[in-house]
Amino acid sequence: MPNRLAKESSPYLLQHAHNPVDWYPWGTEALQAAQKSDRPILISIGYAACHWCHVMERESFEDPAVAAIMNEHFINIKVDREERPDIDHIYMDALTSMTGSGGWPLNVFLSPDGKPFYGGTYFPPSPYHNMPAWKDVLEGVSTAWTKRREEVINQAANITAHLIQANRIGEGNQADKGFHADQLSQIALALLKNADKKEGGFGRAPKFPQSFSIAYLLRYAARYLDKKSRFRQGNLPLAIPVWKEGAMETPAEEALQQAMLSLEKMIGGGIYDQLGGGFSRYSTDNSWLVPHFEKMLYDQALLVSVLSEAFQLTGKQVFATTIGETIDFLERELMSPEGSFYSALDADSEGEEGKYYVWEKGELEELLGNEAELACDWLGISTEGNWEGINILTKSRTLAELLDRGYSSQDPEALPGKLANIRQKMLDQRSARIAPGLDDKQLVSWNALMNTALSKAFAATGEKKYLRLAEQNMEWMLRVFLQDGDRLLHTYKGGTAQFAGFLDDYAYLVQALIHLQEVTGRHELLEQAKKLTETIWRDFSSDESPLFYYTDQFQQDLILRKREVYDGAQPSGNAVMAFNLRYLGIVFDRKDMIDRASAMVAAMADAVVRYPGSFGAWAMEIMGWVDGCAEIVVVGPAAELRRMEILANFIPYKVLQSSTRENDAYPLLRQKPPAPDTLIYLCQRYNCLRPEATVARILDHI
Repeated sequence: MPNRLAKESSPYLLQHAHNPVDWYPWGTEALQAAQKSDRPILISIGYAACHWCHVMERESFEDPAVAAIMNEHFINIKVDREERPDIDHIYMDALTSMTGSGGWPLNVFLSPDGKPFYGGTYFPPSPYHNMPAWKDVLEGVSTAWTKRREEVINQAANITAHLIQANRIGEGNQADKGFHADQLSQIALALLKNADKKEGGFGRAPKFPQSFSIAYLLRYAARYLDKKSRFRQGNLPLAIPVWKEGAMETPAEEALQQAMLSLEKMIGGGIYDQLGGGFSRYSTDNSWLVPHFEKMLYDQALLVSVLSEAFQLTGKQVFATTIGETIDFLERELMSPEGSFYSALDADSEGEEGKYYVWEKGELEELLGNEAELACDWLGISTEGNWEGINILTKSRTLAELLDRGYSSQDPEALPGKLANIRQKMLDQRSARIAPGLDDKQLVSWNALMNTALSKAFAATGEKKYLRLAEQNMEWMLRVFLQDGDRLLHTYKGGTAQFAGFLDDYAYLVQALIHLQEVTGRHELLEQAKKLTETIWRDFSSDESPLFYYTDQFQQDLILRKREVYDGAQPSGNAVMAFNLRYLGIVFDRKDMIDRASAMVAAMADAVVRYPGSFGAWAMEIMGWVDGCAEIVVVGPAAELRRMEILANFIPYKVLQSSTRENDAYPLLRQKPPAPDTLIYLCQRYNCLRPEATVARILDHI
């Protein structure tokens, strides 16, 4: 018999709808039941693509004996962390404060008024490797609540007080200390100190893409490149320095090499789907071979964005190819008929992680016949396998290496076609397998990140399909999520949008509107961005700090309103708002917006310089204040052509507006009438240059 979760729309909650556990969704009914029964709350948080969430469900939540204990002693609440990230943030912070680490599934015990006092992540059905059995945990907590109630209540009060104190970041006197180039070098050196200079990335396994750190290193390197190298109007590839022991002359060269090494190692590794495109969540080893196979929309968005910037800067075709393959994957497997993007693909299929993606050598020999040898050499396939006796696909050989090994020696130009044919045959064969589960809810925040990525991909490559997808997706988001012109809802599924939008939803959508305006010249997008920003200012602010709360002023059902500042798997909504406010402040001549953006970054600067790996998006904002923002305006009949020429270049700190005519509604477009020839205007560091007719002349001054 289904439990209360059967009425929910979240794929994760529906996965638990037939558990014998008497699950509640988060809400008034559950909280009142806890108060009335005087029982502690067990809040269990996860998401649809979470492998260990599935494991714990099979082992414990589907066990009637375990469910009986849970139902007798607790009010049990299931939460989809992607549907209610506000709840997840609070109780993940609580667990981290209790144990020093966190993760999912997240299982936290609360007093009836919602205050946390004990928790953990995955618990096995029997004691294992110093982990207590789930039954023992349940019985121990129940006994403590019954026999040591005062101690438990005090623990809950202390943890809650700690959460409230830790949430005061940005409060107090936030005098602007100024931003300087030394900070940029300190950040770069700290990132490079933690860099894996053999396999790319940062730190040790498990290794996450850390796209913000890569994006920062690209910007840092670009500061020191001469303009002939940095701006590639002819799309000529940039020469990338190669690691040689002691050979790097400057941190800028190291920064460029580490960024390129990281991207190329990921593209060639098992974390990247060599057949279907798209990136898995992270690698369980140092060499990017064995991924955690779930595919999240936000990872695709953030990696397409940084790949677009890498292509702008270097002109290396592998980045444009990977962008194309990843967007093809999104169209094929994560896009709805309406042009929205679903949230994720599961890591598991048929009860096994990664089963959909791995291959045996015999399968290839049967499928490809005479081409199997080439395929195995190209994709690193062997009889013994590279992971638990089976093969995860990698790009083990480059095209040049395959040619050197004699493949297609009589007709070298035919080899790319052969490889494409092999890839398509394998993809067709794989598509007949039982596919991983799809999390088909659609979030405005993740769709907005992807929208920004599509705009950046179009800017870098000029591929019009990317622009078409971005415009279609933006139309869908504004139609489905926007309420009363200036309020957002968070999630959509089955024809229904619900839950008040969070800061990330607003911030990411404003950013997407800004980027789409840059690549289209559609000024109405800026008007919508301004309207949403005014809603954020009104509903997410406090007098104590320039930083915004994660939830709006109407939030009632949690023990505190958090300010989220870390750049984790996704950028901090506050860091994105610092970008948005400065950009819109320039566009609309709003000093209050610019001043608040500066105050936000100043409030975070010390922490960012000390721990840049946790604040990569903030680090990029500090660089923007040090380097200044180029205000570029294109006016005239050839505005679209000149705009595309500008966008092809890596200019991360710019405001770009373009129009075929003068437009008094926008300060940057005022008193700039169209000339017989289209003119380009550049102002930066409070200095405006004379207008130029060619992009090349403007780039000389940026």
